[in-house]
Amino acid sequence: MDWSISSKDPRQRLLCGFPSEISLTSFFLILKLKRQVKTMFTGIVEEVGFVESIQPSPNAYRVAIRAQKVLEGTRQRDSIAVNGVCLTVVDLEARTFNVEIMPQTFKKTNLSLLRKGSKVNLERALSVGDRLGGHLISGDVDGVGQIREIRKGQAETLMQIQPPPPLMRYIAPQGRIAVEGVSLTIAEVNERGFLVYLTPFTLENTILDSKKEENLLNLEVDLISRYLERIIQEGKKNQSRIDAEFLKKAGY
Repeated sequence: MDWSISSKDPRQRLLCGFPSEISLTSFFLILKLKRQVKTMFTGIVEEVGFVESIQPSPNAYRVAIRAQKVLEGTRQRDSIAVNGVCLTVVDLEARTFNVEIMPQTFKKTNLSLLRKGSKVNLERALSVGDRLGGHLISGDVDGVGQIREIRKGQAETLMQIQPPPPLMRYIAPQGRIAVEGVSLTIAEVNERGFLVYLTPFTLENTILDSKKEENLLNLEVDLISRYLERIIQEGKKNQSRIDAEFLKKAGY
């Protein structure tokens, strides 16, 4: 008996956003992965905050951040993305909130570069019913990239970013990537990494306008690309009909 979910048109998607011609094993793998990501962001920065203080402790670094908009409705234990890193609010006051950053997070991201007065991109976690303006972001940074070139034009600014080599397989032209927590479209992929174009609005409302060549950036690749990789791997184990060639024909 054929238990696969099939369709005459390979471009037809299921509600979860994947090709419809996949095995049930792969389908349930998608659902499992989606359930694992409980806190989500969109990459639409709500405001730029400022680091008030950084206090080391035996097990973590306690960072106080001055903000306004993201404090609206925020409670203790809520999640806020700080430069694309999902952090938990441990306590808050009228104009500041505090987070604790573990040493391994400092090693994996560029948050170790924060100093008193540093600007940070801030976004509250999605709530049920919120509009999805950018793309789904988990707040779990995949790696730190480096700015190789910045060219400012009248209409937009070009930024060339070199990511860690293992991330290149997840990066594709016209795909999405989170840079310092900002949802951006990849304009081009080349031997040096990838290009993004920054609009004046993005520069005015995020910290990307303050970045310079050689600066380090938090990067998170599109979750969908990781799901598709897992689907292909699972398909090979179970001899599923979905593979890289099928995804290419389906427009992925």
